[in-house]
Amino acid sequence: MELLLACRGAWDTPDRSGDPVDLHDHGLQTAALLRRSHPFDKELQVAGLVHDLGHLLFPGDDAGHADHAAEAVRPLLGDRVARLVRLHVPAKRYLAAVEPDRALSPQSALTLRAQGGVMDEAEVRAFAADPDAEAAVTLRQADDAGKVVGLDAGVMEDWRPVLELVAARAYGRTP
Repeated sequence: MELLLACRGAWDTPDRSGDPVDLHDHGLQTAALLRRSHPFDKELQVAGLVHDLGHLLFPGDDAGHADHAAEAVRPLLGDRVARLVRLHVPAKRYLAAVEPDRALSPQSALTLRAQGGVMDEAEVRAFAADPDAEAAVTLRQADDAGKVVGLDAGVMEDWRPVLELVAARAYGRTP
């Protein structure tokens, strides 16, 4: 929770030239969208909440932010949440390949190249075969939509019980 709360006033770019909302609001918006579209997939919702923590942990590392976030959350939230967090960047590359007319935010379009660019056909096939591909694409779509200035997506504290539930399930404990 401390790390998530530290996202208030932290941005995806050190100079604030990136997305129009801070990491706090972006995580809340992404998670809220996933809660609405996938109410029973708590791990997916939590992945939406924490997917950009790498920007806070390693400012300016657009190419590695998903990997950094995945490694940071794995010990507490488990393998699936970490895997979805890691896959949200390949999902962007995948969507850029299969939906070339799909709009990206200016910052996402800018970072696409640093993150490997549009997937080639072999990468598209490999990604699509991944058992978590569909969930990763859903996370990516919520990620792209969760950048609305002034949108009230609730408060971080409301996510504490969900985080506790996912953490307990990840390690076979009763919540």
